[in-house]
Amino acid sequence: MDRNSFIGLVLIGAILIAYSIYTAPTQEEIDEQRQVDSLAMVENKLEEVITAPPSESVEVTADSLVETNNVLGDSIADIQRNSLFGEFSVASKGEESFLTVETDKMILTFSNKGGRIVSVNLKDYRRHDSTPLILFDQEGSTFNLNFFTNSNKNIFSDELFFETSERDMNVTGKDDFRVSYTLFTNDRAKSLTMEYNINPSDFMLKLNVLSENMDQVIDTRGDEIQLNWAVNAPSQEKSIESQRQTSTVYYKYSGESPEYISETSEEREDLVASIDWIAFKQQYFTSALIADVPFDNFSAFVETQKDEESDYVKTMSASVAIPIEHRKSELFAMQLYFGPNHFQTLEDYEIGLESLIPLGWGIFGWVNEWLVIPIFNFLDGFDLNYGIIILLMTIFIKLLLFPITYKTYLSSAKMKVLKPEISEIGEKHKDDAMKKQQATMALYKKAGVNPLAGCVPMLIQMPILFAMFRFFPASIELRQQSFLWADDLSSYDSIMSLPFDIPFYGDHVSLFTLLMAISMVFYTRINSGQMGMDTGGAGSEMMATQMKIMMYLMPIMMLFFFNSYSSGLSYYYFIANVISMGQMLAIKNWIIDEDKIHAQIQMNKAKPQSQKKSRFQKRLEEMAKQRGYQSKKK
Repeated sequence: MDRNSFIGLVLIGAILIAYSIYTAPTQEEIDEQRQVDSLAMVENKLEEVITAPPSESVEVTADSLVETNNVLGDSIADIQRNSLFGEFSVASKGEESFLTVETDKMILTFSNKGGRIVSVNLKDYRRHDSTPLILFDQEGSTFNLNFFTNSNKNIFSDELFFETSERDMNVTGKDDFRVSYTLFTNDRAKSLTMEYNINPSDFMLKLNVLSENMDQVIDTRGDEIQLNWAVNAPSQEKSIESQRQTSTVYYKYSGESPEYISETSEEREDLVASIDWIAFKQQYFTSALIADVPFDNFSAFVETQKDEESDYVKTMSASVAIPIEHRKSELFAMQLYFGPNHFQTLEDYEIGLESLIPLGWGIFGWVNEWLVIPIFNFLDGFDLNYGIIILLMTIFIKLLLFPITYKTYLSSAKMKVLKPEISEIGEKHKDDAMKKQQATMALYKKAGVNPLAGCVPMLIQMPILFAMFRFFPASIELRQQSFLWADDLSSYDSIMSLPFDIPFYGDHVSLFTLLMAISMVFYTRINSGQMGMDTGGAGSEMMATQMKIMMYLMPIMMLFFFNSYSSGLSYYYFIANVISMGQMLAIKNWIIDEDKIHAQIQMNKAKPQSQKKSRFQKRLEEMAKQRGYQSKKK
């Protein structure tokens, strides 16, 4: 053999070796072929057993048939798993097991199927029927990562079994501890880990999603992993309707103020920018997902749904995208909040979660944040019954507003003193509205009386009234706190259950609401008498009629509206009305002397009047002229 022949043989051998390597099946193809061969072998064996002639000595027993069928079923299942899960076919087979972690604040239940938290029990709180308060359970919640593999398999992490070495534990203190669940591919060098870092004394825990060599598994055409989260919120309070009116999804775009889906609507909102956090807010408790680096908005949305036939309050769901860069090792850090809607607790995290508490918009929210809540927290520090705290807070606020109340009453007293003269003007110019209005304004000017002086102080008090309307139903401090006959100041009190349901009223009688309505009737009567609106004068007949309508209609409306509302709020309004009536009677009998007011008005009328008119007077006179012109035109 010469040199050329030898070189030729070497080249032919090299080509054959390279070709065999190139055409060799991958490990996945080998595993799949083994499954096919195994299935074919089992099917041939089963056919041989069934079709064997009687002359042949083939032993057929029930056990052998069962065993053969089991092997056949397992082989088919393995093929199906490989078809569905590809690189994760091994992880698709397993038995679900649970891990319980008890901290100072809550009891967390983890599942190896999905490596997720399937239940949260808040230890310091109970449902209205004294059973454990479960924020969500396994059947009513979903949490998974969704992505495509290079072999075009659509993977959902909650369909696969993760591995962990942890056992049930009870932990206390302030040091964080870790619970890890790892999802391996068929090649255990490639994995996805859910790592939970838990502080025993906090409602917030950290969740790190770590990937190792997953750049070789996840489809490189996508730059994100979809995170899907949904919760069927269970009922925790007495009134499911009140919960539905206060439960919804909140979300915060990066650099923006938090937004939310209206509590009264069922809606899907597509998210159009990067998201800092998403919160499933119930009446007094919240489950929130917070990203250290904002979530992407690819296919992102939030949604609320309500089923009147279901025992669940609402179904709240969200989908966001976790950005990935297809590196060998990656980490995406998040936080999970499972806890109460307590203003100070949420505010301390400094990420805007305190906006979950509906304190009211604009000035109403400011009044609550800077006045009502500080006073409430100060009194709460003395460890008093919450009914006493509400009483003391009401007295304090009423004393704070006393100068305004005094000015309102003083203005009313001046108007009352002028009532006879206003009546005379009305009688004198009863056929000429313009002259009557001009004469009335001239009398006000000479007497030094501003007819709107009593309205301005009342407008100043309105923000506090509306702030209280928001504060009490949203205060978790009042939840399940009893006072007198009310067993829960955050919900309605009931002294009588009705055998039927009255539309817009309910099937019970709330005594605090009834007392509030009665106090409103007396307060309106006293207030209308002090303001002199039932005694004649310019427009007095119409005003007296309106006051009478309000006197009886408003309490009835409030009776229906507040019957199923927070008893703490009804109690506050009742106490506020009683104190207001006491203040008015005290001012009338011991502070203001109507005779002195009358004498002062007469002195003002005797003084030379300035010819300069205020803008308000000019505007009133212009309005009077317009009305007179229009009446003459008619």
